[in-house]
Amino acid sequence: MNQPTGSKILAFGHYQPSQVVTNDDLSKVIETNDAWIRDRVGIAERRVAGTETVADMATAAAGKALAASGLTAADIDQVIVATCSSVDRCPNVATRVAAKLGILAPAAYDLNTACSGFCYGLASADHAIRAGASRNTLVIGAEKLSDVVDWTDRTTAVLFGDGAGAAVVTATYGDEPTGVGPVVWGSAPEKGDVLKIEGWRPYIKQEGQSVFRWATTAIAPYAQAALDRAGVQGKDIAAFVAHQANTRIIDGIVKRLDLPNAIILKDLVESGNTSAASIPLALSKAIERREVPSGAPVLLFGFGGGLTYAGQVVRCP
Repeated sequence: MNQPTGSKILAFGHYQPSQVVTNDDLSKVIETNDAWIRDRVGIAERRVAGTETVADMATAAAGKALAASGLTAADIDQVIVATCSSVDRCPNVATRVAAKLGILAPAAYDLNTACSGFCYGLASADHAIRAGASRNTLVIGAEKLSDVVDWTDRTTAVLFGDGAGAAVVTATYGDEPTGVGPVVWGSAPEKGDVLKIEGWRPYIKQEGQSVFRWATTAIAPYAQAALDRAGVQGKDIAAFVAHQANTRIIDGIVKRLDLPNAIILKDLVESGNTSAASIPLALSKAIERREVPSGAPVLLFGFGGGLTYAGQVVRCP
């Protein structure tokens, strides 16, 4: 078989637990209110898992993506799960997903770069495919952040939700257009302490203003670099899917980019911040609603704990 020339996304899938927690629900247990939360972060509600694990949600999203892709479990030779919230460290989430879906002997690993995790995973899948180490990869972002949220801390309890999103990535050959552009990724480790989940019984701790200032000033140039590396102009982008952390952060990034024809996805309004799940979750839902045309270029950019960042241009399946 010829050496792959690149990769493309065949399909997306997503999953969210059924329990909805509104801002009014939170106001009954902590000192906050709907107007305060909406004004500062833009979130109206979030989903919270009960007994479901990260692996359960990852499997549901991946199964949906696999069904939409036209492939079967036998076709998948690599599973990558981006997560920072799984309490089960070994076996990893990726092998649990593979077992649940009946995928035999895949390369399977978890990846933790927090909120940029899906874009890191997508880049890793693309690189493995280009190198000939994989042909069909499941890339999943899945989080159960409710396990690591201190529900008495009003600065973080209002932010996070649970869910999963997944994509099936396959090889392209010859003159077939590639669908995953070059990644722009990196980190600012000197700022790593501003967002962390540490210890044996960890809770999310965040210096919100520090994260806000970094995201609204540092991210736009990297997102522009992803456009440049893909050879795509901002006017051609059909949708911008940033990490769903805060509507004001998303708006601040957009102001620094020239994306006149792009829809700006803001799934966090109904899902909260789902970390590594936020980008595939938002895009999968938009595709399901037929808001993004097949083949259209979409700019993805994740950023968060570490402080890590990663983004690329992809073609909508």
